[in-house]
Amino acid sequence: MRKHSLGASIDLCLELAGLEPKQVQSALRLDKAQFSRWQSGQEGVNWPRLSAVMDHCGNDAPVLWMAHSRGYDLSAMRRVETQLERENRQLREQNDALKTLLLGATR
Repeated sequence: MRKHSLGASIDLCLELAGLEPKQVQSALRLDKAQFSRWQSGQEGVNWPRLSAVMDHCGNDAPVLWMAHSRGYDLSAMRRVETQLERENRQLREQNDALKTLLLGATR
């Protein structure tokens, strides 16, 4: 919400990750001039590349900026739990339950 453009939200994406543009450009093999045009709004960003930038940075700042700019309430949005995340959560819950049983039996 703090940024005025998609390019500025891409900058925020990198900033939140603690990365410099050339680190992301190098890691994802992005053209420096094209990346600069994305940031300035002189060229549109294709989704697969923007998605790769967000994955590399570990945050979704640009897509959240887009949703907000289209009038969506960001506080009502949530990510859907993936199958892997669901399995991980269930295993953690089972692990916690087993720890409780074991610790309860030894006391």
